[in-house]
Amino acid sequence: MFNDLKKTFGAFIEETKVFLIEREFIIDEKSLETPLWSLELALLEGDVALPVAEDIVQSVRTELLGTTRKWRTDLDEILKDALRKAIADVFTANCFDFDEYIEKVEKPENIVFVGVNGTGKTTTIAKIAHHLANRGYSVVMASGDTFRAGATEQIDKHAERLGIKLIKHQPGADPAAVIYDAIQYAKARQKDIVLSDTAGRMHTNINLMDQLKKICRVTDPGLVIFVDEATAGNDAVERAKQFNDSIGINGSILTKVDVDAKGGAALSIAFITGKPILFLGTGQKYDDLSKFKPDWLLNRLFEG
Repeated sequence: MFNDLKKTFGAFIEETKVFLIEREFIIDEKSLETPLWSLELALLEGDVALPVAEDIVQSVRTELLGTTRKWRTDLDEILKDALRKAIADVFTANCFDFDEYIEKVEKPENIVFVGVNGTGKTTTIAKIAHHLANRGYSVVMASGDTFRAGATEQIDKHAERLGIKLIKHQPGADPAAVIYDAIQYAKARQKDIVLSDTAGRMHTNINLMDQLKKICRVTDPGLVIFVDEATAGNDAVERAKQFNDSIGINGSILTKVDVDAKGGAALSIAFITGKPILFLGTGQKYDDLSKFKPDWLLNRLFEG
């Protein structure tokens, strides 16, 4: 992405008039106008949502405007550094270490996963179960998707492969009751974590969203995690916002990062929801789950 800006910054000195002070110059509004416009376009091309791009550009403008630089300073590096700082600030404000949280939280902890159909939510639950089991935690899975045909069978296969207990009811059963039973099972048998699946739903489906509110009310999850595809771009951002506004999420997991060439969805979701990105799904295997690190996103945004 950043390569798209190089011509702009390469001609920066030639195209702008700066006020020289003893072999130094002051960066003014006019000198920033063209490069910041190019920066905003490049962010949008990287799947960064418009309001997020505008806020980042404003942060860069505030960081640089009126500052004094040496004449021979590499100006594209100045803007690059300011941009990296603006993006890093988004994630610094939303720091959350999932493993540290799990270590300290009172057990059993109920974690509810939400999102739309077809984004890899159930597979992600299996990956989190694998992640936790590898760290010595005992896990129970709850098949709270009683709406979609084949949903229980899908999560049942994952549970069987992982050797994890699955709590399930008949199709059409009350999902809040399924998850409640899973929590009671975990308490009775001193299990650490309950991972609760829910029916994939569009945020516009009022009945299913009301059902999700009931699940959260009855089972009181410690974490509600939104799952969507990195490849969905601004659609994923809008869905994250709607789920957060409706039920309140604590963080997000982005799947299919291995086939996403841009990475802007991660930045946009973190910014719009004010909640952290927890993990990235990078493939179909249970080990294909990486803790989110801001440097990953910065490298994606600045790669050629």
